[in-house]
Amino acid sequence: MIKGLELALILLASALFVVVLFRRLNLPPPLGYLIVGVAIGPNALAWVPNAPLARNFAEFGVVFLMFTIGLEFSLPRLTQMRRLVFGLGGLQVAITLLALFVLLMTAGAQWPPAIAIAAAFSMSSTAIVMRMLADRLELETPHGRAAVGVLLFQDLAVVPFLIVIPALALKGVGLGAALGLAALKAAAVLAVLLFFGQRLMRAWFHIVARRRSHELFIINVLFITLGLAYVTELAGLSLALGAFLAGMLISETEYRHQVEDDIKPFREVLLGLFFVSMGMQLDLRVVIDNWALVAALFALPMLLKFSIVAGLARLLGEPSGTALRAGLALAQAGEFGLVLASLGAAQGVVDAEFYQAAVAGMLLSMLCAPFLIHYSDRIALRWSRSEWMLRSLQLHQVAVQGLAREQHVIVCGYGRTGQHMGRFLERAGVSYVALDLDPDRVREAATAGEPVVYGDASRRETLVAAGVNRASVLVISFADTPAALRTLARAHEISPALPVIVRTRDDTDFDRLSGAGAAEVVADTFESSLMLASHAMLMIGVPVRRVLGQLRDMRAERYRLLRGFYRGATDEPADLDESAQPRLHSVTLEEGGFGVERSLGELELSGIGVEVTAVRRRGIRAEDPGPETRLKAGDVLVLLGRPDALEAAEIRLMKG
Repeated sequence: MIKGLELALILLASALFVVVLFRRLNLPPPLGYLIVGVAIGPNALAWVPNAPLARNFAEFGVVFLMFTIGLEFSLPRLTQMRRLVFGLGGLQVAITLLALFVLLMTAGAQWPPAIAIAAAFSMSSTAIVMRMLADRLELETPHGRAAVGVLLFQDLAVVPFLIVIPALALKGVGLGAALGLAALKAAAVLAVLLFFGQRLMRAWFHIVARRRSHELFIINVLFITLGLAYVTELAGLSLALGAFLAGMLISETEYRHQVEDDIKPFREVLLGLFFVSMGMQLDLRVVIDNWALVAALFALPMLLKFSIVAGLARLLGEPSGTALRAGLALAQAGEFGLVLASLGAAQGVVDAEFYQAAVAGMLLSMLCAPFLIHYSDRIALRWSRSEWMLRSLQLHQVAVQGLAREQHVIVCGYGRTGQHMGRFLERAGVSYVALDLDPDRVREAATAGEPVVYGDASRRETLVAAGVNRASVLVISFADTPAALRTLARAHEISPALPVIVRTRDDTDFDRLSGAGAAEVVADTFESSLMLASHAMLMIGVPVRRVLGQLRDMRAERYRLLRGFYRGATDEPADLDESAQPRLHSVTLEEGGFGVERSLGELELSGIGVEVTAVRRRGIRAEDPGPETRLKAGDVLVLLGRPDALEAAEIRLMKG
């Protein structure tokens, strides 16, 4: 019999492998966890036998999945999005449940398992959809908000499903009484927890927090989660319901953010544990024997949910492109569906073969989800007539702002950092245009007269419309490395010599962003540390001039561009001493130029007072190139020197 330590090592080693692989493939890790669970489970390689220990791990994973979902549950957000939540979300769950129930009954299923499986398939994957939309910066887009609204209602709908499914195990005359008793128990437990639990929770957390012990705080969170799960199980309900309520109660206290910070390192591990445990329950032999049923349970619910979500979104006034994207995002089954199906099997409502086929269909749909979301734009453009018009209107609005500007700054992202930067540029008299994907923010800012337009900076056509060929610099103000890399690539495809400045939270991705062509990478942590240090020095009496000198030296050491600048036609003579001030200058090496196929050492540019700070080739920027670097046609050289030396260096590069 496998020991606990052996099981833990198997799960950790498998998780390590799958996270590395799926991150490299840009796929959501939960899908990898599912595959690992199937592979190492008792029905495949049998590294983990069908032992009580494995089932306990599965229960543990479900409990903490439900806890983290409850912790993210927000009543203010629910109120703010009530039209999408209760309108689109409520109708989606109700219609999907009814339609799948009718289909299953028509196919010959008994009505208790038909209800359980229909409820399971009416859910979508919060983990996959939210991760994909966040990575694509689409959470605040119209289809992103629609998807989030539906997912919020599904979070609510799972609570009555967790109550009803165990009651379905009592067939016949006792079913009505069992459902009534379950409803009374649920009402009593919810009333006690919601009316009295929040006060008790806040008071108890206050007592624990006053002890100022981090270990005690974490132990308390674990105790409350497992304790409430145990209470609801004693009441004849489910462990998952208690864990969800624990998270929801904590989410309404002032300790929510502390709890989130404490469990953040374990969140992905616990979520992975859940998906691995679900995968371990899949029996491939049963799935193969029932492949036709699996195929039907994979394809039909996906098509049905896509049609229902897209159709309801259109009825509620959303454009066809938004409706198509929302339908594609929510077509798959989800982790809640796996929980409900597993609960139905454990309670004897769903027989083993039907359960295995249903879980296989759900897993296949979840495997397809990332690809459907990734290609949703192409699908919407292909099948939505209005999408071309809306895209054209968006590009027209971007172009209106871009065409009116020359040598301007393009600001990608108009959050707090972008807005502060815009005001700074405006006070300095520098023209700029900002691109943002939050329609509410764009509407508010544009109404106030600020040069902000709705547009995705990672799209080639958006950057062209914003005038990237005429811009003096492009600034990526959001700290999202994957999106920044996409935007960098698109910008330098169009304008290879355009300097791009990227914001990042810390130095973790400095090399990736610099290597991708960023002229500068500005880290929040570096700048905040400089400000803290300078204020500390001022407080202890260090002279202001010395503090400013230290800041200048530190920044000049970190930021190469602070040793010089790119000269513009709008610079006034008073802004600089033309004969002494070094500046930056980008030179594109044309075919037939003297410098082609020669090394930097052979060209001896340093002898005329010019330093080559970077060489950009095919979208890749190399900092501090050595004298052995051999130049190619099409290379972009960033030169640092005085104006007369730069002119001489450009002549040498072109003519010798």
